[in-house]
Amino acid sequence: MPMPTGWHGCNCASAPTASHTVSRRPSSWSKPDAATLSDDSYLDQSPLPLGRCKTMGTIMDRRSFMKAGAAAALAGIGAPARSQSSRQKVLRFVPYTDLTIFDPMWSTVDVTRDYGYMVYDTLFGLDANFQPQPQLAEGLLWGDDGRSCTITLRTGITFHDGEPIRARDCVASLKRWSQAAPMGATLFALTDELVAVDDRTLRFRLKRPFPILPAVLGQLSAPVPLIMPERVAQTDVRTQITDRTGSGPFKFKADEFQLGNLAVFEKFQGYQPTPNTARGLTAGPKTVHFDRVEWRRIPDAATAAAALQTGDVDWIGGPTSETVELLAGFRDIDLPRLEDIPSMAMMRINALHAPFNNKKIRQALLPAIDQAEFCMAVAGTNPQNFATGSGFFPPGTALASEAGLDPLKGPRSIERAKQLLKEAGYANERVRLLGAADSPASTTPLAQVAADMLGKLGLNLDIALLDNASVAQRRRSEEPIDKGGWSLSCWLFPGTWFVDPGTNIMLRGNGRNAWFGWPTIPKLEELRDAWLNSPSADDRKRIAQEMQVVGMDELPAIPLGAIYRQTALKKYLVDRVPTATVFWNIRRG
Repeated sequence: MPMPTGWHGCNCASAPTASHTVSRRPSSWSKPDAATLSDDSYLDQSPLPLGRCKTMGTIMDRRSFMKAGAAAALAGIGAPARSQSSRQKVLRFVPYTDLTIFDPMWSTVDVTRDYGYMVYDTLFGLDANFQPQPQLAEGLLWGDDGRSCTITLRTGITFHDGEPIRARDCVASLKRWSQAAPMGATLFALTDELVAVDDRTLRFRLKRPFPILPAVLGQLSAPVPLIMPERVAQTDVRTQITDRTGSGPFKFKADEFQLGNLAVFEKFQGYQPTPNTARGLTAGPKTVHFDRVEWRRIPDAATAAAALQTGDVDWIGGPTSETVELLAGFRDIDLPRLEDIPSMAMMRINALHAPFNNKKIRQALLPAIDQAEFCMAVAGTNPQNFATGSGFFPPGTALASEAGLDPLKGPRSIERAKQLLKEAGYANERVRLLGAADSPASTTPLAQVAADMLGKLGLNLDIALLDNASVAQRRRSEEPIDKGGWSLSCWLFPGTWFVDPGTNIMLRGNGRNAWFGWPTIPKLEELRDAWLNSPSADDRKRIAQEMQVVGMDELPAIPLGAIYRQTALKKYLVDRVPTATVFWNIRRG
């Protein structure tokens, strides 16, 4: 079996097992710039501490280690001295990774999306039934047999700098968003004109009726159509914005930001929640009960657990399964599901370059994919926390089905996968697995299981586990591996993104305009258009099933299972909105 290159600190002839470790990055390490990312030299620098590959044989050992480490940390941490009255007005939160990207149009990572929801608002939100409700909008009026949609803004709404939110700000924001979001591109392809009629009115003139337009303007999938000042929204979408003036319920305190340590948000006193009484995901009044929200980055899971137990922090957004197991014994800590809809684990395949530009080689991986193994690496062994046998739509949602999923069922076989690779003509081409080393509650365990599986298949494997910010940059590379590209990458997406083909980025086949991986699958695009145009619920369900069948044949990605992510917070926090990690309505009980 060839040695997988690039697994830092490991000189074995296979992917790491429990006896192999990954070295810590040297003191000379620094985050690369875009020029550095264009070649392979960066891969010679060790990433963040990773520890052992999380194969199923080591999960229980790691869990025992976590318990011991957390117990020691809990015994050693004391709450700092503070004013009790002032502490009541502060919410301290532990995000799953560093906040490094401040442009919500520039990245789909959860931490940037959550930042966006704090700092900006949307024209519409979605209620618990995924129906659009006005937010910054007061309402809308359809005309010209559904080919005209006029949106009126609420009165008195302002940006953080005190300037009124005007229709021209919304027009500029939506145009920039349309260049970043797949569903935005779809909407604008159907739009003849979007104009600001006056300060409070904007109008879409459409090529044909598009009744889901309000839902699109309130979509949950990132990039979210957030409203910015016109001067900010005129920034080229390929350039990150630097002006953080927002329209949302919180202001970002740039003067207190400490990379890798602290991000601070303060209540925007001028924010006016919508009078619309609808409730749900992002709909209804966004009422802020804290003067200040502090995101405190605590990479060590045991230390974060200790801080929550002592009350030094109030909420851990994405605890590891080991942390959840540890905290289950504390009566003052709640461990609910983060969202009602499970997150979707996916192995994204780069279709541009060998060997995975060969469909037969993509298909050859399927007998080796064990969804249970991937799910348990993230969620632990409790079967209530994950679902196997899942495809491209979240289990329990309207479009979920078993259509096309037979290759993921039945006994798993490495040997069968190896035989199919040989038959497909795999010629020992280099394969690079790209993953994050600093997301132990989500993508890191997925990458570790993938590395173990791919190593067993005998691929010429190169493993690049970097910090999240570097992965977000690296995944943009369309170059071949010898010029800094990648082959495979594992991701955990919010299930709300995948409830229908409109926003399901794994079921797109629009080539260079698709999400990273860039598959060209004309049949998927044809079916998506048919789904968007169909007025019949039964017909849309049939089309979604056919899309899943095509997806399982063409494999723009491989479904790895569905995971019910948990969150950990003090029981004195009530009224949390069960959609990602948002900070409106939550309060001390």
